[in-house]
Amino acid sequence: AGVGLWESAEVRVNAVGTIEVLTGSHSHGQGHETTFAQLVNQRFGVPIDSVSIVHGDTDKVQMGMGTYGSRSGAVGMSAISKALDKVEAKAKKIAAHLLEADESDIVIENGALKVAGTDKNVPWFQMALAAYTAHNLPAGMEPGLKETAFYDPANFTFPAGCYICEVEIDPETGSTAIIQFVAADDFGNIINPMIVEGQVHGGIAQGVGQALLEGAYYDASGQLLTASYMDYTMPRAGDLPSFKVSTSNTPCPSNPLGIKGCGEAGAIGSPPAVINAITDAIGIADIAMPASPSTVWTAIRAKTKH
Repeated sequence: AGVGLWESAEVRVNAVGTIEVLTGSHSHGQGHETTFAQLVNQRFGVPIDSVSIVHGDTDKVQMGMGTYGSRSGAVGMSAISKALDKVEAKAKKIAAHLLEADESDIVIENGALKVAGTDKNVPWFQMALAAYTAHNLPAGMEPGLKETAFYDPANFTFPAGCYICEVEIDPETGSTAIIQFVAADDFGNIINPMIVEGQVHGGIAQGVGQALLEGAYYDASGQLLTASYMDYTMPRAGDLPSFKVSTSNTPCPSNPLGIKGCGEAGAIGSPPAVINAITDAIGIADIAMPASPSTVWTAIRAKTKH
């Protein structure tokens, strides 16, 4: 999966300690509202319900490159991470001033800024309020606590995986049933395993649809014959087995979070796995997608004639 071009992010800590993340990435079902908020939660310890993710609002969000090429984690979240770095640095300066401690001794744990090795601390919301009331800030520091960052990746991400499909084919009808499907992927560091698994499941379903069901057919005059879902077959639960999926972790070296793209993995790995299983079962070198029952039946008859 490629990551594409740069991405932007802005992190705004409000006076009551809640946090807004404005991102140039855009969610269309990947769960960004959860994973992006988890990134903030892991860094600052603030509750996830205190973090709001703003995307797709051109009245608020500065220009971004959007979502494509499995780039939302590797690039979009990396931009957020860099903005969080800036927020963290300023927050620690404020906390050190309030606690009369050295900035290098400040750690952030469980929603509070603490002096390492002591019980001295200032809650996150209290630090945020101090940032805006500005009655007691380090000399020369501007009030407020919001930071912007851009991230331009040094390289693409390179996820890896192995997909294995087992099929049974009825030689009388050409009908193909998927008996077992196993997927093992390496997506680097994973923020939310459940969301990643869901994306893999959805990708495999789409790939199986491409391999077995989905085809655009035209008549001699060029009229599309599969122009509705009455004729263009989408994969359904009954067409699919219960997938067996797993992940391993080799952190990506080209972004600060060690994340690799995962959104397209299932859709890329599953069609060749399904088609290879079919050609292996029939004993042929290739078969055109979609391998519909009529296509498979024809291939079986051609094979038996030889």
